[in-house]
Amino acid sequence: MSNYTIIVDPLSTGQEYPAAFREAGRLPVAVLSGSEPPPAYTTSWHPEDFEHVHYFTGDVQALAEELRQYEPEYLVPGAESGVELCDRLTGLLAPGTGNVPELAPARRDKWEMAQALKAAGVPRLRQFLTADPVEAERWLKENDLLGKRLVIKPPKSAAGDEVYVVFEDGDWRERFDRVLGRTNKMGLTNDAVLIQEYAEGTEYLVDTYSVDGKHALVDVCRYTKVGRGDKIGIYRRIDFLAEDDAEVQALWPYTRDVLDAVGIRVGCGHVEVMMTPDGPRLIEVAARPAGGGHQMVSDLATGDNHIKRTVAHRVRGEVRDGFDLVQHLRGIFVIAPREGYFRNREVFDDIESLKSFHWMKILYDEDAVVPETVDLFTCLAWVILIHSDPATLDADYHRVLDMEAAIHITPTPTAP
Repeated sequence: MSNYTIIVDPLSTGQEYPAAFREAGRLPVAVLSGSEPPPAYTTSWHPEDFEHVHYFTGDVQALAEELRQYEPEYLVPGAESGVELCDRLTGLLAPGTGNVPELAPARRDKWEMAQALKAAGVPRLRQFLTADPVEAERWLKENDLLGKRLVIKPPKSAAGDEVYVVFEDGDWRERFDRVLGRTNKMGLTNDAVLIQEYAEGTEYLVDTYSVDGKHALVDVCRYTKVGRGDKIGIYRRIDFLAEDDAEVQALWPYTRDVLDAVGIRVGCGHVEVMMTPDGPRLIEVAARPAGGGHQMVSDLATGDNHIKRTVAHRVRGEVRDGFDLVQHLRGIFVIAPREGYFRNREVFDDIESLKSFHWMKILYDEDAVVPETVDLFTCLAWVILIHSDPATLDADYHRVLDMEAAIHITPTPTAP
């Protein structure tokens, strides 16, 4: 038995892996998929947490040889940016302990996800990948989508980065050109653009853990999002649901089909599904822990999370069939209405008086320059409410929104 656990890109909430594996008696080893973390993850990189750190410089065979000294029994991806490299290293160092190798692109690239669902006969949204606007217009015409509401985004991004909605009869070419060729927050150049039909309905986050192809739920949340201009997917709140909730039961068979279609057989699954009038439809799926602080709120709501499931399975061979909702939890994402200087942090001074208040983190100091909230990376603050009474949660939620409405941000000289 190896004394080590190799974590590829232990970033975002993957930064919680080293302490969890140490507590379980394993020494954590970090592999970074580049010479430095992607821009979105810089602040979550803590090399001091690891026994050893290795860097991928382009030669996966050479990196695998460096890592053989640890006699790895498995490897774990910590963040979205490490999923593909982790798959490749697993195939070289611990074959048979990971997900289906042939479907690796479908676990990272949103176009390949759709192609995998098509091959498996799983219902999906219509979409098209191209770098050519002429091809894009031809596809839109052929599918009777020209002039309809659309979503335009990179094939590889995360947390709502560069995801735009094109409204009816809107200028889809302008958004197309805005995405194409730009470097996203994963540090990747968008060499093509994904055009997708717009999905109406309620969106859910479904977290899973799989062992030998058998899938189990870790938690399920209902998303509430708001739009601002042409930006889609600005998170407003999440509500945790019970496993026996009718909404969860309606989602779960479809989610299992998605996991099978993209070849997830072991480890974390993070699935975003829209329940439309035509049934559930995949937004995207990831083979890594949920990010954005979700491990903490999942633990509060269920007493468990992706990190705990991974360590329990990989170190102790423990497997769970589902989850228990132990507390009614609502997470709120506080939105900055514009870029500029955050002048009145005291607007939240009374938040602890709320009956359901549990925790808050303001991500910026007073008088700091804050970005306009356009995605999960640019939230101003997070608030967690916990209470057994839904009416109390609703009342306190609206009081937080009132506080948010009173935020004062003065523009910087360069801000619009």
